[in-house]
Amino acid sequence: MPSRYKFFALLLSVAVSLPSLAALAEELVEVGRLHRTGEFTTALQRADRYLSTMPRDPQMRFLKSVVLADAGRAGEAVEILSGLVQDYPELPEPHNNLAALHAAAGDYGKARAALEEAIRLRPDYAPAHENLGDVQLMLAAQAYARALRLEPSSEDLPRKLALVRQFSIPAPAASPVATVPGASPASAVAR
Repeated sequence: MPSRYKFFALLLSVAVSLPSLAALAEELVEVGRLHRTGEFTTALQRADRYLSTMPRDPQMRFLKSVVLADAGRAGEAVEILSGLVQDYPELPEPHNNLAALHAAAGDYGKARAALEEAIRLRPDYAPAHENLGDVQLMLAAQAYARALRLEPSSEDLPRKLALVRQFSIPAPAASPVATVPGASPASAVAR
């Protein structure tokens, strides 16, 4: 096929996909708005309706996991994020959010592994680095507390534990979200 025809074929394929891209953008914005206003049930209904026609869409699946996590349905959010990690292993955002849910559940080992994978995928992904630092602080606090239980007469361990706890923050929130994978900044999910 001459290059001129390839170009027109490409334009045609882009033109055909534009309505679905516009529909996705509109739905992402609306589900995001509903999420921000706390209308979780309606947001989930809209997300499910969209996903019934586009079940593999990573952006809507990701946003649905955020809504589920904020609605207190962490188990379902983990399922969706695990599916995203399987289907789109190259995206760091699902790994980051999966890590946050693991950390919120107190499973800092799984959280660390997921964050390290997010960083391996995208070394400049600042939210994963920040969350990894928080997880490492929590792991340090656990290790010092365990050591202190084993050696209660230690003079150094209480000081170390107090120092780590001073800098520690509570476990990361269930949805420390950066952006919806592959989305433009305009359609980012607010943190």
